[in-house]
Amino acid sequence: MMLVVSLLLGLTGLYIIRWTLGERKTLKRLPPGPTSKPVIGNLLDLPSPGTPDWLHWLKHKELYGPISSVTIFGQTIVILNDRQTVIDLMEKRSGLHSSRPQLPIAEITDWDDTLGLIPYNSRFRAYRKALHQEMGTPASILKYHDIIDMETHRLLFRILENPEDLVQHIRKEAGSIILRVGYGYVTEPHARDPLVDLVDKAMEDFSQLVLPGAWLVNFIPMLKYLPSWFPGNGWQETAKAYKKRVTAMRDVPYTFVQRQIKKQNHVPSYVSSLLEQGNVEPGSEEEIVAKWSAQSLYGGGAETSVSSLACFFQAMVLNPNVQKRAQEEIDRVVGTSRLPDMSDRENLPYINAVVKEVLRWHPVTPLGVTHAASEDDTYNGYFIPKGSILVSNIWAIAHDPELYHDATEFKPERFLGVNGRTPEYDPHLLSFGFGRRICPGQHLAAANLYLAIARSLAVFDITHLVKNGKEVPVTPEFTTGIISHPAPFELSIRVRSPEHEKLIRAVEKSYPWEKSHAEELQLKI
Repeated sequence: MMLVVSLLLGLTGLYIIRWTLGERKTLKRLPPGPTSKPVIGNLLDLPSPGTPDWLHWLKHKELYGPISSVTIFGQTIVILNDRQTVIDLMEKRSGLHSSRPQLPIAEITDWDDTLGLIPYNSRFRAYRKALHQEMGTPASILKYHDIIDMETHRLLFRILENPEDLVQHIRKEAGSIILRVGYGYVTEPHARDPLVDLVDKAMEDFSQLVLPGAWLVNFIPMLKYLPSWFPGNGWQETAKAYKKRVTAMRDVPYTFVQRQIKKQNHVPSYVSSLLEQGNVEPGSEEEIVAKWSAQSLYGGGAETSVSSLACFFQAMVLNPNVQKRAQEEIDRVVGTSRLPDMSDRENLPYINAVVKEVLRWHPVTPLGVTHAASEDDTYNGYFIPKGSILVSNIWAIAHDPELYHDATEFKPERFLGVNGRTPEYDPHLLSFGFGRRICPGQHLAAANLYLAIARSLAVFDITHLVKNGKEVPVTPEFTTGIISHPAPFELSIRVRSPEHEKLIRAVEKSYPWEKSHAEELQLKI
């Protein structure tokens, strides 16, 4: 007990000092924000649990302007609520604002070496170099088009067979693409796959891990030294579960590739390519780069696709006129005797506009992923201290009426420049990060999103579910977390015609089902 009391006294003294130093910094005029309280700062001004964070921070724009700030125990958080401010700081000054916040919770859970959280340093550049060589350009992902073709076709088949499990099918499709690209891993064809389930759960962990203001230990690191039974310290058990899952996510598929290479029966993949370039010693920097850059593929390529595709299906239920126009374009350009493929992409402008509107209507990461200032900076007369956390409100920008007319409506035509209008701002420029932190898997994710959307529209009618003669209402509601998903909703998905059903079922001949690698994982968590 004396140890606990000593820690609390030390903690209080430390943060009084830190608060005092923080107050001195305010003399240099931080961006405006709510009045802070002694010691705790703006702790009580953070979003309450379950509140859409992007809407909470959007209120700052009306109250304080496009840039605002709060402080929590002396830690400055800067909120950016418009496009120009984000571009000025994240793009034009990327040299100053491309690092990541130091998050004690990430260190505690062993997430601190993932690409999304690692500071801007030599290891970060090694990750980026390895990933860029493999998938950094549209041309570099051409080698993956067959995988995307196969898995999007299988997605249609699974939806046809069991439309009630739509979200699970989307997860299987996105996970199958990334796990085959990253590790040469073949997922379970007709059942839940243990590796897909593991990485999905780990990415849910990550989404909560990096939520601004969600973990008090990030502001009071000494809390990690208090026992888990201490009041308010139950988060430690959650952290242990996070650590166990991310360790398995990092190590299990990597070890699988090593074993496959030794047996000389591996499927070529991102990791096998790195391992075959030279002798990668256990614990070496090369192994760290291989493990963590591969692990990062899932967040950049799969989890974003899951959210976007779920948003697409919800949007089609709510906007039958959009669905009808999209189907008319596919029928006219592609016909009904085959499925759309990658070669049709340039000839389907309305489908591409639908993809853009899906990204804009509800951004996958409504608050982006936080950046950190590596040096003191001044912007429009406001002081941004070194170490400040920068939060980009992507949702606010994507719904800015100065950029998008009728911003709450789902209108793909906004990107086509119809009725004398100039095409509106491309949300691809918002959806995949900024500056030196732009997502390395963006081209793979975009290709998958296009083909899954085009093919789903080609073969299915997506409508409200009817129960007892009444349509089941669908309300656009979304989960909180750094990666946001539509809340569960009901819908009806029916094949458009017997001819379309034949196209879907042809996948069993063009891509026969393979035996999964699941039994070889030795996955125990």
